[in-house]
Order: sequence, then C-alpha cells, then structure tokens
Amino acid sequence: MKIKLTSIYVDDQDKALRFYTEVLGFVKKSDFSQGPYRWLTVASPEEPDGTELQLALNDNPAAKTYQQAMFQQNQPAAVFYTNDVQADAERITARGGELTTPPTTAPWGSMAVLNDSCGNLIQITQLSWQG
Repeated sequence: MKIKLTSIYVDDQDKALRFYTEVLGFVKKSDFSQGPYRWLTVASPEEPDGTELQLALNDNPAAKTYQQAMFQQNQPAAVFYTNDVQADAERITARGGELTTPPTTAPWGSMAVLNDSCGNLIQITQLSWQG
C-alpha cells in the first residue's frame, strides 16, 4: 500500500492555493468543482506524482472545530520534510510566510513551524539521520 492523498482543512481554498503554491512552492495537481464542492490538491515539485495534499474547505462544523482546536493547542496540522530547514524558513518568510517557531535544533534534527494563513500550523522538519 501507498499513501497517495491526505487532507488538510482550510478556511479559504483560494487563499490556501496561493499559500501552498506561491509561499511553500508546491504545484497544483487537481482543481475542479461540482456545484458548491471544490476538489483541490497540491503536490511537491520534487515528487509531482507522489502524495497529494487536498486543501479541503472546513465548511463542515466538525472540521472547523477540529481545525480550530489543533491551532489553539499549537499542534501542526501537517509535517513536511526538507533537506534544509534554515534555507526553507528564509525562503518562506521572504515570500510572506509567518513563522510561529523559528528554526530550532534538536538532537534528532531541526524544525520550524509556520502559520499557513488558512487556519493551520505547518511544521517543516529536517532529520539529522537518513532512514
């Protein structure tokens, strides 16, 4: 089995698409609507046929409650891996992204946390080992 799709709730799909493509650098994979429903996904340019991230509208009360609770607890909604947290943090902030936790070193590697401007915290992580 493979993981091909995972979802993150967002409060505005257009704003999310701008953030995930223009600030983080992902590429749009799918974007189509049927009535009021919009299916929107992005993927890493490093693995364009890899796992997709659905930017799902939080128009369901349970989704909105979950998203807000995770944010209030400072719990990242997603974790993305990188080879250079410092460089990515600088690139993200130069493109208008807001870091809530600057690059921090730990025994296992380093990480930073950012606000996606759509109701979520996102962690970027660099591991100090291969595996």
